[in-house]
Amino acid sequence: MQQSFNEMTDKLYIYAVARIRSKELLLFTKSDIEQLMSCKTEKECLGFLADKGWGKDGVETSEELLAAEREKTWDLLKELVQDISVFNTFLYGNDYHNLKAAIKQVYKNIELPNLYLSNCTIDPELIKKAVSEQDFSLLPEHMQDVAKNAYEIQFHTGDSQLCDIVIDKAALDTIYAHGKASKSELLSQYVELKVAAADINIAIRSVKTGKDKDFLEKALAKCESLDIEKLITSATKGIEAIYEYLNSTVYSDAVLAIKESSQAFERWCDNRIIELIRPQKYNPFTLSPLVAYLLARENEIKTVRILLSGKRNDIADNVIRERLREMYV
Repeated sequence: MQQSFNEMTDKLYIYAVARIRSKELLLFTKSDIEQLMSCKTEKECLGFLADKGWGKDGVETSEELLAAEREKTWDLLKELVQDISVFNTFLYGNDYHNLKAAIKQVYKNIELPNLYLSNCTIDPELIKKAVSEQDFSLLPEHMQDVAKNAYEIQFHTGDSQLCDIVIDKAALDTIYAHGKASKSELLSQYVELKVAAADINIAIRSVKTGKDKDFLEKALAKCESLDIEKLITSATKGIEAIYEYLNSTVYSDAVLAIKESSQAFERWCDNRIIELIRPQKYNPFTLSPLVAYLLARENEIKTVRILLSGKRNDIADNVIRERLREMYV
């Protein structure tokens, strides 16, 4: 009797999830973060992290160490999953960053080091070739129109901000569409929060910088949890109107964080993601535990980056603690 697709998928993920469970045991706990906090200097922190197995040979700086950890995470996922495209939701942002970089590089006609991000779905050299030759058919269908539009904006008007806005919105639209189409509840929840948070941040900044309705219509991406037209109308009325609108949505408990600072709101969003992924510890037959591990690692790396930056800049420990994220384990 032929196996069903679901049965084959279950068996495929059982091994991968078992491996992920063993890796979860190495994730930092709140106690680990406190030990890292007790280090007096950034150098001491790097020694502590090295003892925990972070980094690799030849790594010296904090950024190199964090990049090495992110690379380890993706190497593991590529080892466990035959079709890495299931994680494209987390890679599209890098593709669109590279599109912005290519357009700026070609426009300014200069070569800059470390301009392009790795871990993407499109070879950065292909993006650069498409932009240089204005042959946008070389790109995936979801990027062709926005690449052409953004290129024309940059070269015909010189408006780099508008070029970025157009690309950033397309990135959010692509991430959202892929996450919603994934049939993964966790991915769907993640992209919902990601796009909504981006929209809220854009609306808040637009008030502070005096942007108009036309700007908001170009910049905001649609999502299910926000009424974009209401958000735009609120933003044109002022910051208090945005707070009033958000209080009528599922993001009402984020308003206090938003009022505090953009960093506080980012922390609220990251902690909400941790709340979303914790139940996946008990779901061994789907992609979700692997997605949860990836998000947990990103959260861990971000937390360590904040802590290292604080130590490097002699920021008071109590201030650093206010910025730290909740841990997955």
